Amino acid sequence: MRVVFMGNPQFALPTLTALLSSQHDVVGIVSNPPKPMGRGRKLKSTAIGQFAKENDLNLLQSSTLISDELHNQLSVLNPDVFVVVAFQILPKSLIDLPKFGALNLHASLLPKYRGAGPIQWSLMNGDKTSGITVFQIMPSVDTGDILLQEKMDIFPKDNMLTLGTRLSTIGANLVVNALDGIEAGSLQPIIQNNNHATKAPKITKEMTIINWSWAADKIHNWVRGLSPYPGMSTTWKGKRMRIFNTRVVDEGVILGDGIVFKADSEEIFVDTGEHLLAFSEIQLEGKKRMSVSDFMKGNNLQTGDKLGE
Repeated sequence: MRVVFMGNPQFALPTLTALLSSQHDVVGIVSNPPKPMGRGRKLKSTAIGQFAKENDLNLLQSSTLISDELHNQLSVLNPDVFVVVAFQILPKSLIDLPKFGALNLHASLLPKYRGAGPIQWSLMNGDKTSGITVFQIMPSVDTGDILLQEKMDIFPKDNMLTLGTRLSTIGANLVVNALDGIEAGSLQPIIQNNNHATKAPKITKEMTIINWSWAADKIHNWVRGLSPYPGMSTTWKGKRMRIFNTRVVDEGVILGDGIVFKADSEEIFVDTGEHLLAFSEIQLEGKKRMSVSDFMKGNNLQTGDKLGE
């Protein structure tokens, strides 16, 4: 089939490469235009945009999807289907353009975790399993008929990056299988049960601030879900710092929420609403991420210090 692929970040790249290696014909790629990034505000392409340029693929970039120019460019390609991975919400005019509409790869077992942050929220909620879904796009976000799904275990040490990487790899093959099934007429779409739907809203800045009155396991899961980016942060002596590589220490110490129980050469232990939270990596505001060992060489954090004020 003639496929137009739409995507932006690294998560979408395995699907694009799988499509390029399949029997299907990728006739066009749509990605967001380059944006100014970093201190130098240099223009940086999306991962998909960069890949398309490096491989001389037919790349279309538009600041808006509600564009007669983009619509005409896509119409000329005569696509059978759009494949959308980590992109934007498509207007109905684009959904209706291809013969077989538009498919989306979503990083959850829909109808669970509809929304922008399914990987993050599955980890933040401490789930033991996750999965990936290929579904037919409808104007209402993440509500279309399910074409294929695959379940996956979440490992105790998974974070957003490791889980996302595995999901994107499995999802790439699932998308190709879905296209094969559409072409063969062998798929049996399943209507989503809205009674089982849950939401995975976009992560806000306020969500990334550690509440030390939470139980250690909840903080630990939120750190996993938001690592490596944007990270969960707290403050120490007025300085903002992110923490990584956390673990729960089952000790009944009562010092007070956010009070440092111990700081050694490997980890910092902090009292929470329940149990201790230990972490082995820190990123001070304006600095690079570093081990606690390196941090302690130049900073006098000690027992009794309070984090989060």
